[in-house]
Amino acid sequence: MTSPYNDLPNHQFWRRSIARVEAHRVDPMIAPRFRVGSADRVVTAGSCFAQHIARRLVDIGHGFHITERGEHLPEPKRREHGYGVFSARFGNIYTAAQLRQLLDECLGRHAPGETHLVRPDGRLVDPWRQQVEPDGFATFDDMCADRARHLAAVERMVREADVFVFTLGLTEGWRARADGSVYSTAPGVVAGAFDPERDEFVNFGVDEVRGDLIATLTTLKEVNPGIRVILTVSPVPLIATYERRSVLVSTSYSKAVLRVAAEEALRRFEWVDYFPSYEIITGSFAGGLYYESDHREVNRLGVAHAMRCFVANFVETAGNETVPDTGATPRLATHMAPETHIVCDEETLDGLRF
Repeated sequence: MTSPYNDLPNHQFWRRSIARVEAHRVDPMIAPRFRVGSADRVVTAGSCFAQHIARRLVDIGHGFHITERGEHLPEPKRREHGYGVFSARFGNIYTAAQLRQLLDECLGRHAPGETHLVRPDGRLVDPWRQQVEPDGFATFDDMCADRARHLAAVERMVREADVFVFTLGLTEGWRARADGSVYSTAPGVVAGAFDPERDEFVNFGVDEVRGDLIATLTTLKEVNPGIRVILTVSPVPLIATYERRSVLVSTSYSKAVLRVAAEEALRRFEWVDYFPSYEIITGSFAGGLYYESDHREVNRLGVAHAMRCFVANFVETAGNETVPDTGATPRLATHMAPETHIVCDEETLDGLRF
């Protein structure tokens, strides 16, 4: 008897490619659509996990491209003020809606109505990247000038990039009722005060995330016809949910929606690829080995496994590159933070009482 499954390769069978393979050797990335060369300018944005890719590229001498470096500050101070964490100083961008909004603002297609938030000490905060400036801004003019520089840096980042890596992190967010602009976190968490007449919670559905992601990718290609994109989904669970249900259930929903949206983009655009860091870290084959004791933070073993697969599949020099299995902290450029100190804006929620 014959079956359409008879001649399929090993990677399409669980037993052959997962069950019979040592956990640290599992690589679910098959046939990447393109490679990243040492001269390519790679830019990153997204959730906390996106920072690991930037660090690994720096470690092997590839082009992590930064357009907002904070040269006016001493180097030890730059990261504290949000420089060098991502390619531009936008902090974590957790939702596809935030990224779409940022690109539209850079191109003059969107102007958020909310202008600023006020901290208890009277300092001002940018509503759309509330945690990049730890000291806040003394005046409204200072904040506007800083945002103008930031938008110019983001536009330059998009125009100059060869490869854009974006990690989808959340479906939950907060937005202004007046114009739908999405905050970086809820008003009242870092600065300002939550006003239910002005602000609203949103948990984006599949159609909304897919629409925002497709629109964002279309804009990227319009601005930079040569750009290529690698999408990932963060394997880090939600630190808190505003839905009236278990955070575990909300995490399952959020990651499922993001994964579907990434798949839709992959099927639509041949210049978009998907890197399965989510599957590597959360896969049952790992038995939870890749998480810290809080079952949320990804440990060094998990990061090492994911980055080893990334280099092996996407980086042109992978044949000459040895990535240790130990999860040891790699050598970092001077403007990068230590491996153990990942910037995660969402952690602000952990200290709050809901």
